[in-house]
Amino acid sequence: MEKARILEYPQEKPLTLRERIADFIKDSIVSGNLKPGERVPEQEIAENFGISRTPIREAFRQLESEGFITVTPRKGAVVSPITDKDVSEFYEIKSLLEGHAAKTACPKLTVKDIKRLESLNEQMGRAAAKDDVKTFFKLDAEFHDTFLAACGNDKLQTFLNHLVRQFERFRITALALPGRMKDSLLQHAEIIEAFRKNDVDCVERLVRANAERGRDVLVEEILKDKVRYGAD
Repeated sequence: MEKARILEYPQEKPLTLRERIADFIKDSIVSGNLKPGERVPEQEIAENFGISRTPIREAFRQLESEGFITVTPRKGAVVSPITDKDVSEFYEIKSLLEGHAAKTACPKLTVKDIKRLESLNEQMGRAAAKDDVKTFFKLDAEFHDTFLAACGNDKLQTFLNHLVRQFERFRITALALPGRMKDSLLQHAEIIEAFRKNDVDCVERLVRANAERGRDVLVEEILKDKVRYGAD
């Protein structure tokens, strides 16, 4: 019998021009082509895309809200720095709140929810095999949203969604580091098994560990760069 595909990640809508520009700039920042403190070349982007500056400035507003850039009068858009302090503070909050949400959601998750988590992790595995960070990141967000929604605390879910959106750059940058996607898949598999066993304490510990691992790999990379480039 043909395997049902209802749990597959839905087909995405075509990107708007603003989204395409934002993705282009994000990729340039995460890949290191645009470095912290460097000005985002608005005129060059306009020429490459063959467009006016209006959609670029719309993309800038989105990227600023997600922590990728800082826009200042006369200077324009500049790539925001990533500091080990900022990363540590973000992941500390994420770890605590997501751990609590997962613990609360654990007894409420249905068989369908757990199958969805399994399906999403399988799809992330395929994305990781292709080194497709962008798709992996979107699926990872769906994975976490599944148990956030199940926890039943709307205010907690709204706050966490706002928080992770504001610091999206940290999560994408961490996932792009060598071995992190594979590492995350293994952690997700352990989380799913703990949900299946309805082990609330284990679920909380594993979800917190997942966030803390993201923190550790990114902080380690930042500190390496400080040594490498002699940064303060």
